[in-house]
Amino acid sequence: MAIDAATVRKVAKLARIAEAEDRLEPLAKELSGILNWIEQLNEVDTDGVEPMTSAVAMPLPMREDVVTDGGDAARVLSNAPKSVDGFFVVPKVVE
Repeated sequence: MAIDAATVRKVAKLARIAEAEDRLEPLAKELSGILNWIEQLNEVDTDGVEPMTSAVAMPLPMREDVVTDGGDAARVLSNAPKSVDGFFVVPKVVE
């Protein structure tokens, strides 16, 4: 797929990116090269290939689901600059 300078100009305007007029043609060639490479990737047969989450297969570390010493609101709130009725008081952010 070939991209021309007019397409680059339109995309740059939509993305609110200021690009000099003399940079549009080289940028169009770069983007066309990237899209050609992606088209090459689409030609690869990936049938039967499982998706990878990592380059190295390893099991996730598991831990027991047990209750810890959390839940002590008084101790947690002791570090708060201000609290009311067991909740942190923070400044209003949205008006």
